[in-house]
Amino acid sequence: MKIDTKDEIVLAVLKKMDQRSIIGQEKYGATMMQEIEGQEKDLNRFLIDVQEELMDALLYIEAAKRCLSDEIEQAMINRNNIIGQNGNDGLHYDEDHALDQVMNNMVSDITIKDIDVIVEEVNNPSDPVETLVDATEEYKQTLK
Repeated sequence: MKIDTKDEIVLAVLKKMDQRSIIGQEKYGATMMQEIEGQEKDLNRFLIDVQEELMDALLYIEAAKRCLSDEIEQAMINRNNIIGQNGNDGLHYDEDHALDQVMNNMVSDITIKDIDVIVEEVNNPSDPVETLVDATEEYKQTLK
């Protein structure tokens, strides 16, 4: 297969996918196609794998959200320390501070809403495809 793109991001993702495939083949002793052809996995098993991966993704999202919150908090502390070291009272920073507050609230609100919706959909799926579509629509609504 010839790859024509010059996009470095796409090429990096393709390289990672290739590396993950090699790791999976070594771990499980077969390619995904071999699992299908050998009837080792059916559609249901692949959907269960997707569901498990999405649940793992939720954990990564929550961990990343906490890291982001910690980083924002540390940046605000560092900023306030610099303002204090310069003998400023910070009053001329009110506009920037308001933006910081909006950004903090936006990150917290969006991720909490998104995670709640996704967790509910993953824990109680009726149709995996419908579940993903519904979760995507819910996510879009929270962004409006």
